[in-house]
Amino acid sequence: MRICSLLPSATEIAYAIGLGDSILGVSHECDFPADAATKPSLLRPRVDSRAAPAEIDRQVKEMIARGESIYAVDAELLRSLAPDLILTQDLCHVCAASPDDLATALTRFPTPPEVLSLTPRSLTDVWADIRRVGEITGRRHEAETVAASVERRLAGIRETVARARFRPGVLCLEWLDPCYVGGHWIPEMVSIAGGEDLLGRPRQPSFQATPEQVLQSSPDVIVIMPCGYDADRAAAEYTLNRLPPGAETFPAIREHQVFAVNANAYFSRPGPRLAEGVALLAHLFHPDLFPLGSSAALVRCL
Repeated sequence: MRICSLLPSATEIAYAIGLGDSILGVSHECDFPADAATKPSLLRPRVDSRAAPAEIDRQVKEMIARGESIYAVDAELLRSLAPDLILTQDLCHVCAASPDDLATALTRFPTPPEVLSLTPRSLTDVWADIRRVGEITGRRHEAETVAASVERRLAGIRETVARARFRPGVLCLEWLDPCYVGGHWIPEMVSIAGGEDLLGRPRQPSFQATPEQVLQSSPDVIVIMPCGYDADRAAAEYTLNRLPPGAETFPAIREHQVFAVNANAYFSRPGPRLAEGVALLAHLFHPDLFPLGSSAALVRCL
């Protein structure tokens, strides 16, 4: 099967179930595993990802208000690759290309390829999407093995967390200027890891929080997880975009429990590595129960 993936998490899923050699083209953000980054890129973002968070937010909001796509699809390259299947998503038009972005490009095909759109809103949905990709590509057994493995790992974390005496209140920030609170599967990840997400809404999109909402949360732990950033860039943005005045009274800040994480790898992308993200959160919330060595996925913000 000839496959093009316009979604980093779908690319990870495809590789995880043994379809790496079938991937012919990817998005500009598909970088895991390393081989994915060697594939031709089919997308060009119309937003400058190197800009400051406030500027990125402004550009995105203006383009959405005008009804414009944030991504440009290389229609000629896509047609030349002649895929049988295109993997994309219809969950967040900011995070990755959607079927709408493909519409014009697909008109150039004499026989349009099949399009599988993934729209997970919870961890259960993510594991179901792994199975869906396996089903449509003839890799049902491999997909079941991957999905069952991550489910078993999370079950083990839940079992250990049950021994915890305290569940910290957690503030997960998906963007810093302005402040956005992580949604969809993030509150569920926090819960499995033994915390209480104070503002996140399970299965609902992330949302822009007011300074008042942030201040009222008074978290025990703050997790800085800007969408698309690794831990070092997230930590750097935190030093430039501090929380609203008054946040210095938060237990998290007084006790130095503010952490930047590799959201790009373990939180933003709905694929198998979300299980690693849950394990990382479990370590942050309950280090006595979940010891962890140094990791590039984590930076403590002082």
